[in-house]
Amino acid sequence: MKLRVLWVGKTQEEWVRRGIDEYAGRLRRYAPLEIAEAREEKGAAAEAMRTRECERLEKLLPRNARLILLDERGEEMTSPQFATFIARQRDNAVPELAFAIGGAYGFADSFRTRADKTIALSRMTLTHQMVRVVLLEQIYRAHTIINGEPYHH
Repeated sequence: MKLRVLWVGKTQEEWVRRGIDEYAGRLRRYAPLEIAEAREEKGAAAEAMRTRECERLEKLLPRNARLILLDERGEEMTSPQFATFIARQRDNAVPELAFAIGGAYGFADSFRTRADKTIALSRMTLTHQMVRVVLLEQIYRAHTIINGEPYHH
């Protein structure tokens, strides 16, 4: 199963880029991974920004992908539950699992209805920059759990 991670805006902090590179590199050992970036909208009302950014995300999303949104209002899971979720997708022959991280104002309602699932990494608000590293680490952790490796204890 191919993994795709989509997000809005450029990664600005060097330490975030290093974290992305670290976990993306580790994760590619388990599955093909593609990371795609949608241009951030600026200078408009929040709803217009969400709409335009989600239109850009939609263009990066293959039709056969199962879309998972990252949102603080989504379902919370433990790392083992997240691993089980990913394993089920793989076992059900989902060709591609796409995770989307919205911009500073989140997702447009129209994009939310397109999603197959919405999950929260935390009830706390994280910057959309930090979520990139946390998500990649959790996907990597899930794969080590699935494979019975000692990373998660």
